Amino acid sequence: MVWIQAEIGIIGGSGFYSFADDAEPISVSTPYGPPTGQITIGTVSGRRVAFVPRHGPKHEYPPHLVNNRANLWAFRSLGVRQALAPYAVGSLRPDITAGTIVVPDQLVDRTWGRAHTLFDQVAAVAHVSFADPYCPRGRTALLRADPTLRDGGTLVVVNGPRFSSRAESAWHAAQGWSLVGMTAQPEAALARELALCYTGLAVVTDLDAGVEGGPAVSHAEVLAIFEGNLTRIKRLLRDAIALLPPAELDVDAACSCRHALDGLTLPFELP
Repeated sequence: MVWIQAEIGIIGGSGFYSFADDAEPISVSTPYGPPTGQITIGTVSGRRVAFVPRHGPKHEYPPHLVNNRANLWAFRSLGVRQALAPYAVGSLRPDITAGTIVVPDQLVDRTWGRAHTLFDQVAAVAHVSFADPYCPRGRTALLRADPTLRDGGTLVVVNGPRFSSRAESAWHAAQGWSLVGMTAQPEAALARELALCYTGLAVVTDLDAGVEGGPAVSHAEVLAIFEGNLTRIKRLLRDAIALLPPAELDVDAACSCRHALDGLTLPFELP
């Protein structure tokens, strides 16, 4: 029986350290090494919430070096079953302007060289469904919390840490994809391998370089736009957390995410 210390997890930037009331930092060990920062647990909208800084407390981990496996394993070991993940993205469509917040419903993975799976042991072969990468209940909660959010869109995840060339950006847009970012994968897939509900919240910081002559983006501009939306994002997450269904130890039949591992032989014991 897992002792629930938190039921909801937030993967975000350093601006979320003051997000929770009565926040308390704790250290969590995992089979994949330490998370990218101390886990902070506190109360948000009456719910116990765990927070991990995706890029470290000093933003020291570039996207391709984030220990996603440790972050998500730590969440599950604390009792978390629902994860919300805000991240900065570029727009691949001129009608999705900077400052827009999107709740994506699809994802394309163009990353490489990252630890993409927990199933890397010879002991068993397991294939997890990833047809719908984002949790339907989490998406519903975010959209109910703020009806002005953009509903749906495909996020293509590139390896980084560099930004796209104009040719790459034009190619991504030509595929019909909406957004481009660096951090949602393998985060989303690893959450599915742990049967966690995972919901992305994409904050558009710029028009990608190859989209209708968009200017070359800079790291400073991305951070400035994201920080400028931080108050709104925190308010949105607080409202969405209040709308999420209560997490329970037993598998919730109402959500397919929680059944992702049904019938599979796992090469590890779930925390």
